[in-house]
Amino acid sequence: MSYIRRVIDDELDELLTGLPAVTIEGPKAVGKTETAVQRAKTVRRFDDPAQASVARAEPARAVSGNPPVLLDEWQRVPEVWDAVRRSVDSDPRPGRFLLTGSAAPESPETHSGAGRIVRLRLRPMSLAERGLGPPTVGLRDLLDGRTGSLEGETSLGLEAYAEEIVASGFPAIRSLSGRARRAQLDSYLARVVDRDFEEVGQSVRRPDTLRRWMTAYAAASSTTATLESIRDAATPGEADKPARTTVIQYRDVLHRLWLLDPVPAWVPSRNYFSRLARPDKHQLADPALAARLLGVGVNTLVEGGEGAATVPRDGTLLGHLFEALVTLCVRVYAQAAEAEVKHLRTKGGRHEVDLIIERPDRRVLAMEVKLAGTVSDDDVRHLLWLRDRMGRDLLDAVVVTTGSAAYRRADGIGVVPAALLGP
Repeated sequence: MSYIRRVIDDELDELLTGLPAVTIEGPKAVGKTETAVQRAKTVRRFDDPAQASVARAEPARAVSGNPPVLLDEWQRVPEVWDAVRRSVDSDPRPGRFLLTGSAAPESPETHSGAGRIVRLRLRPMSLAERGLGPPTVGLRDLLDGRTGSLEGETSLGLEAYAEEIVASGFPAIRSLSGRARRAQLDSYLARVVDRDFEEVGQSVRRPDTLRRWMTAYAAASSTTATLESIRDAATPGEADKPARTTVIQYRDVLHRLWLLDPVPAWVPSRNYFSRLARPDKHQLADPALAARLLGVGVNTLVEGGEGAATVPRDGTLLGHLFEALVTLCVRVYAQAAEAEVKHLRTKGGRHEVDLIIERPDRRVLAMEVKLAGTVSDDDVRHLLWLRDRMGRDLLDAVVVTTGSAAYRRADGIGVVPAALLGP
């Protein structure tokens, strides 16, 4: 299968012309190695026990070779991190090293790598990377405040977005269909429980409990549900619930495996608001994992099914997983634009904005995500409220929908179908 160029490729091309070392981080099967191999002249694969043994014995030898040198799954031989740092100290020429890692080490590296090794996260494929049609509205343009009129049309509708939720953004998995895809996703999740926890040094005493907790976390996608409510959803009606410390261990290890990707709360630099809530909004790395954990397919989602677990939330499961899909896309595009993605919620939930994309100068783009083909005045009330408070510090406000056309409302709020949004 030929390589499909990703948004991160442009980031890598730019960074490697000026920096000596870049590490690509993300969950297994997201495409880190294939992306890095496109540039590498020397490849060291540390999931190969023979190469890993040599690297442990002679880390300096492992980082030698014709650059760029790729150190694949470097976390299996943490010694090479310091070897790269020392090599960069002695020779800081750009484009020397690429590292990939699908798990953060159990202990901090000997040296953080600050100033020597730059980190990039590779997430599952966004809609713009999936070949569904050319995007017509660029996130970078919205962040630059340069987008007046909005244009473009797409034929994708509700069922197509439901299909994209379950299809997965993992390149090798989304190329499958039907039972083969479901089996591959099941195998991926089983490996997480049965092997990946052990590989990062965390034993799992009750695998069934971990699986149920992951299912409950999937049900909490796009919500700010408490850990207690997720734990209750994982063990409904059971007196013997996992201890809070156990739940925190689950969460921490899944973070280290890059399988959790929560959206942090936005804390503005200026006092626009009197009371803000600060919990993260829960997201798995790929909404397909959430759908598979919950046992739902396209038909179940479109018909309003809830799956294997529920947590308190407003709206349908499809609506929350559609928001998860849009959030994944926006994070891919925002990283390329050197921006961060957060969410806004006032205490008591009176006002909420699904996504706040913040530039380094702290000015922001606001987005609401709506599982609908049309946008009503009620759908934009939070965006108008935010604009009233922020003034010129709000660069733009957009509703991302399942509709067919991009346009600008009379009140200035943009409307963009998810398939037409790109980097």
